[in-house]
Amino acid sequence: MPRSPAAIDALVGHRIAERRAAMGLSQTALSQRLGVSPQQVQNYESGANRVSASRLNDIAVALGVAPGALFPALSSGEASESDDLSRLRIMTATPEGRVVAAAFPLIRDRNLRQALARITEALAPAS
Repeated sequence: MPRSPAAIDALVGHRIAERRAAMGLSQTALSQRLGVSPQQVQNYESGANRVSASRLNDIAVALGVAPGALFPALSSGEASESDDLSRLRIMTATPEGRVVAAAFPLIRDRNLRQALARITEALAPAS
């Protein structure tokens, strides 16, 4: 009799799927980055297969997030995290936003990242 996924396995899988989709990646594209089959990615996302710590780290790196971002919030900071995720989803809804989201963490110079953030804030309409 097949086991049903544990709640945390399903949640982590769902978070992986959400982030992958927000980045505009297919399961095949993520599987190529990880060196696994697309079916394996599908099993991770459905919670059918548990994700080991090392694989979770590989997935987080491929998706440009900290491994902890793939787990549920543990504190009252959950609302803030939810707001951040909402903004990230909005940003990555366009091809240009996905390019910025993918490239930003690769900018090694902190001063350049800060300058880009200031430029972006200056160009955005006041909310």
